[in-house]
Amino acid sequence: MKIIPVLDVLNGVVVHAVGGKREKYYPIKSVLCKSSDPVNVALTFRSLGFDELYMADLDAILSNNANFSLYKRIKARADLNLMVDAGISDLEKAREVLENGVSKIIIGTETLENLAFVEEAVSLFGKNRVIISLDLKGGKIISKFPDIKSRSPLELAKTFQGMGVAQIIVLDLARVGMNKGINLGIVKEILEQTSVEVLTGGGVRDIKDLEKLRSMGVAGVLVATALHNGRLTIKKLKQASFI
Repeated sequence: MKIIPVLDVLNGVVVHAVGGKREKYYPIKSVLCKSSDPVNVALTFRSLGFDELYMADLDAILSNNANFSLYKRIKARADLNLMVDAGISDLEKAREVLENGVSKIIIGTETLENLAFVEEAVSLFGKNRVIISLDLKGGKIISKFPDIKSRSPLELAKTFQGMGVAQIIVLDLARVGMNKGINLGIVKEILEQTSVEVLTGGGVRDIKDLEKLRSMGVAGVLVATALHNGRLTIKKLKQASFI
C-alpha cells in the first residue's frame, strides 16, 4: 500500500483543508516545511522519500483557473509523479492537464457533469492515466447533477468499473483534516464488490489507521494533516514499511 502526500492548493499556496469548508482553509503550518509554497512543499516530500503526489487544484475546481505552470514546475523541480484534480469535466481540459507534467488526471464527482465523459476519458487517455474520485460528504456523493448524486458510492463504483476505470479514490471531504478516521464501511464495500484498485483519504490519524487500511487491501492512502502536524512521522512510516 502506497502513502501519497496531498497538496491542497488555493490562491497559489498550500492550504490546510478542514472538513471541506473551503472558505476556512488557511496556509499550512507544517513540522516538515516552513513554507506554504507548493514547489517547496513538493521538494520536501521528495526529499523524504515519496515519489507520488496528489494535488487538489482548488483554484481550478472553484474558478476554472488551472495552475498549469505549477504542475510543470513541480514535475521539473521535484520529479514527482503527479495526480491532479483540477475540476476536469471535458476532454480538452483533461488533455491540457496531462500535457503539463501530470501523470494521472482525477475526475471527481463534485465537478463531473455526465457519466459518459468518464468512459470517453478512459478510452482516449487509457485506464492508467484516469482516476475517478468519489467525492463524499458524510458518506453521500457530492454532485450538482441528480443522475450522479442519487446513486450510492458502491453503485457508482460498479458503473465506473464497467466503463473501464481501474482506480477509484474514496474521499470523504467532511473528514478531511478532522482527525476522525477514514469511512471504512464504504471502502470495504467497494473492495469486496468490485475489482478496482481503491485509494482513500480524509481523516487518517496515525499508523494504526494505515495498518487497518493495508490489511483491508487498499492500494493507496492520501495523507496531509497527519504528516504536517507530526502525528505520522517519517520514522514511523519507515518502521511500518510504508516508505
